[in-house]
Amino acid sequence: MRLTDYLDKGASLDPGAPCLVCDGEVATYAEVQDLGGRVAAALAANGVEPGDRVAILSANDPTAFTCVFGISRAGAVWCPINPRNEAAENRELLELFGCSVLIFQSSFAPLVDAIRADLPQLRQLVCLDADLPWATGWDAFLATGASDPVDRHCPDDVAMIVGTGGTTGRPKGVVLTGTNIETMTAITLMSYPWPADGGRPVYLALAPLTHAAGVLCFPMLCRGGSIVVMRSPDVGGFLDHVEAHRVTHTFLPPTLIYMVLDHPSLDGRDLSSLQCFWYGAAPMSVTRLEEALTRIGPVMAQLFGQTEAPMMVSTMAPAEHFGPDGAVARGRLASAGRPSPLVRLAIMADDGRLLGRGERGEIVVRGSLVMRGYLDNEAATAEVSAHGWHHTGDIGYLDDDGFLFIVDRAKDMIITGGFNVYSSEVEQALMAHPAVADCAVVGLPDDKWGERVTAVVALRPGSELDPAELTSFVKARIGSVKTPKQVAVWPDLPRSKIGKVLKTEVREQLLNVPA
Repeated sequence: MRLTDYLDKGASLDPGAPCLVCDGEVATYAEVQDLGGRVAAALAANGVEPGDRVAILSANDPTAFTCVFGISRAGAVWCPINPRNEAAENRELLELFGCSVLIFQSSFAPLVDAIRADLPQLRQLVCLDADLPWATGWDAFLATGASDPVDRHCPDDVAMIVGTGGTTGRPKGVVLTGTNIETMTAITLMSYPWPADGGRPVYLALAPLTHAAGVLCFPMLCRGGSIVVMRSPDVGGFLDHVEAHRVTHTFLPPTLIYMVLDHPSLDGRDLSSLQCFWYGAAPMSVTRLEEALTRIGPVMAQLFGQTEAPMMVSTMAPAEHFGPDGAVARGRLASAGRPSPLVRLAIMADDGRLLGRGERGEIVVRGSLVMRGYLDNEAATAEVSAHGWHHTGDIGYLDDDGFLFIVDRAKDMIITGGFNVYSSEVEQALMAHPAVADCAVVGLPDDKWGERVTAVVALRPGSELDPAELTSFVKARIGSVKTPKQVAVWPDLPRSKIGKVLKTEVREQLLNVPA
């Protein structure tokens, strides 16, 4: 399926049903189809051919998201550009992707103006919401389209190209096909709860539509659901929207879920419409997850994937958070769920041997969820595909019940005194303390231990904490070897554009502070 086919499927169920909802305005499926068709016609009229790459640089916005369907209907490739990136990073991504058209919001005009001279392959700049002397206005762009409908296919099934973020050097372009997105959609539809009797879901998109929140829209569209778009992240507004729109499905990374749990109005809110509250993109504290299951409801649903194998490598539906007796299955909460139905998952040793249950090694996967490869980078593609499996870079194991436990990123494992210490295990112990809001654990050079386990914590509002008390708390839970030998309390942690803690920056800052 092309990306626009998901929209067309929803429209076939009821063209008059609400599709995109934002700031009190509702666009029906028929209206989104019409605008998407006009975008496709305008792209074709301006020389965009099947397989060409078209970028979108925008905050969450229904018109910008509608452009995705126009790009797909024109047979072109959607290249989402993260609006939180710096200008230099976005210039590098646009150059790497080879985009010929950039559609952008006027709030990013200074960024686009700063880089456009360095991107000669960009034939056209289209501004969604303002008239600029050096870009085509939105109405003028749409007016160039012919009256005859455009409905073309990308010749090699490429649906989108996504940047890896560049945290380890020059960013790579992940080539995702229509088959990849269709597999992800199928897994989503078969693995999580949906309204009974053909009822239509209501999905709330607060997280950026350029990332996980965006691709989760496609299974919603298949079922004729409505997508409520929040233009900017606001926890109070998030709770307002859940109540007002009777939201059934939503997604947030753990950091934002912690903010929801700490919001003073949470316990007075009506969240009874929720059926599936996805969490993912980073490990979640077991203590806070258990709190969420009580205070938000028995609706929490985990997903684990990565850009190269989008979203659904493993899944854990709300019901799987509980045992047969209905009590929270606490031992399961630290897992990433079970491998999803359309993915083969294994644990691999460094020499390519597949390991048995309970043995730790790199998590590797196979199947139609896995990307085609890295754009114009055969060496990186071959490296990540060694031994015929896609290598995730995560260390983990499968337990006797088939649940996947991710113990660390391979690069984040700490070797101290000859013992392997997985930072995620230490972080879970730290997060169990009631004063800790978030944390990061890294290894620093140490003359005695080789590396010393080092923790940085951010505290909950109004909390105070003696580092010595925290180390005693952790030692009682996981033993002395894994207990941090150094603890720092910071007001906040450095984060990526999507909210992940940047351990490289944590480590660099700690190295500049005396132990």
